[in-house]
Amino acid sequence: MLTPSTFHRIYRISAWYDLLVSWPFALPLTLGLIWGSVITPLNASLGFAPVPDLDVHAMLFGNFFGAVVVIWATARLSLDDVRLAVFDGVGRLLFSFAMITALANGISPIIWGFLVPEFAFAVLQLMGLQTLRASRSAA
Repeated sequence: MLTPSTFHRIYRISAWYDLLVSWPFALPLTLGLIWGSVITPLNASLGFAPVPDLDVHAMLFGNFFGAVVVIWATARLSLDDVRLAVFDGVGRLLFSFAMITALANGISPIIWGFLVPEFAFAVLQLMGLQTLRASRSAA
């Protein structure tokens, strides 16, 4: 079981991680820049098959993803309620499942760089459910 302070720290770190990773996806300009100047060249330098160009559909869904995650991370940081970590953990499991499915269907292995922290935060935050239950029964 995680201590309440460790669980709180993990919860806040995960929210800051989400902001750092997701804000470039929230706007068409920043998503286009990160895709063209970071993701595509990194993918090529690692010797993976070329990533597709961003079409209007990919841009739209990328922006939806980025905006929702930025709003959710900001709400978690502002409300500072560790109970939200459990909901976030479930969401991270869903995101992880989607990434695993995409990897199984041939998406660039660069997705592993997103999957590993996503799944790790999911496990840690769901482990914190015991911490929440223990603190609730002690109160």
